[in-house]
Amino acid sequence: MAMTELNRRRLRNFRRNKRAFWSLVIFSVLFVASLFAELIANDRPIVVNYKGGWYFPAYKFYPETDFGGDFGTEAIYTDPGVQCLIRTGGRPECWDDPEAISLEAAQTGMVGGQAVDKGWMIWPPIPYHYRTINNVGTAPSAPDGSHLLGTDDTSRDVLARVIYGFRLSIMFTLIVTVVSSVIGIAAGAIQGYFGGRTDLTLQRLLEIWSSTPSLYVIIILFAILGRSFWLLVGVSILFGWPALVGVVRAEFLRARNFEYVRAARALGVSDRTIMFRHILPNAMVATLTMLPFVVTGTISSLAALDYLGYGLPTSAPSLGELALQAKQNLQAPWLAFTAFFSFAIMLSLLVFVFEGIRDAFDPRKTFR
Repeated sequence: MAMTELNRRRLRNFRRNKRAFWSLVIFSVLFVASLFAELIANDRPIVVNYKGGWYFPAYKFYPETDFGGDFGTEAIYTDPGVQCLIRTGGRPECWDDPEAISLEAAQTGMVGGQAVDKGWMIWPPIPYHYRTINNVGTAPSAPDGSHLLGTDDTSRDVLARVIYGFRLSIMFTLIVTVVSSVIGIAAGAIQGYFGGRTDLTLQRLLEIWSSTPSLYVIIILFAILGRSFWLLVGVSILFGWPALVGVVRAEFLRARNFEYVRAARALGVSDRTIMFRHILPNAMVATLTMLPFVVTGTISSLAALDYLGYGLPTSAPSLGELALQAKQNLQAPWLAFTAFFSFAIMLSLLVFVFEGIRDAFDPRKTFR
């Protein structure tokens, strides 16, 4: 489908807004990188070559018996014994002195006078998952060569948790924003276009729903059903869709008596076509003006719920939980700095991007 001249103008306007354009580039790079977080921060290798076979532990379960071990549970790849089994082709001597046998196999290609089929592993740049507990020294520990942003109060790598937490926050925000925006725009369009009793009835229902204390509902549901990602998404959508209703309703109330709308009605054009093909594009500027607030509000609400202990499960990587740890461990300022800059960078980039989209849709805005 060919791009219209109007959309080409909008795309040109967005590209000429340098702040919005480069914010989109930076955000896209960060988000795409976070989608492959398992290849960046993980306590399991990306690729394992064992006896000529290829294994991908970062995304697949492999029992220890696949590498010559004794247990059917998942192989612990950080265990020197398992590493020795992989490097020596499953030699049973690995359990006697794994480090010495691994060194002998690497230097000579032999163990006990016998040649071995040397295997190898490729590790991620950060050899820690967001769940990995590294019980070395005190917790939380300051940044060093092993943990670039230090560890939290349970000895988990902060950088790994930030990477996974960034992905989780953005995925949560995208799902909630898209679904709640579709519902809110549809509800506002129906209210504003039809008016009368339809508008009056829906407006009263909206006022009742908006006055419902969402935090109490979340606490009750989590107490009954337990905390989960999708339950929090559903509750956030239920209480997030009214954010755009007022703006869309006002634009439709203003535009429904315009001449082109009357002409379309006289020609027999359906109400749905008039609403979403003719009026909605003209209401997009006001709608997009509100989207940065919806996005930042969704991220902030997730962080606030995690901070209060009513958000995601405790095992999930959460930036709000990192902020809570910063408050509880004032002797570890790296936690506070990490939480602050993570939120500041993420929210600033998103606001700049949506500002650029809003200005691109505004016919009064031009960029030289």
